[in-house]
Amino acid sequence: MGNTSKRYSAEVQERAVRLFQEHVHEYPSRWAAMQAIAGKIGSTAETLRSWVVKAEAEAAADPRRNASLADRERVKQLERENAELKRANEILRKVSAFFAQAELDRRGK
Repeated sequence: MGNTSKRYSAEVQERAVRLFQEHVHEYPSRWAAMQAIAGKIGSTAETLRSWVVKAEAEAAADPRRNASLADRERVKQLERENAELKRANEILRKVSAFFAQAELDRRGK
């Protein structure tokens, strides 16, 4: 079998690493996330793993960049919590309306 290596642009590599970092929490393991995301961008999971390792090493070497990644992750976490709270509030509003109507119906009899 011949060597079928591909060259990916820096933009593709950065996008793939960003996708991984933003969605890794949705998978049971880092490797599972790498396999899924690599399949979407047309690379191998091992290739993506090497990009992620390199990006993480660069982030560790540059505290400002590392802080930026931490901030983005925190924003993502807060957005997930916000969405969950909105769903809970909607459920509570519906339950409250249900019981209020039931109370009105009970008083009317």
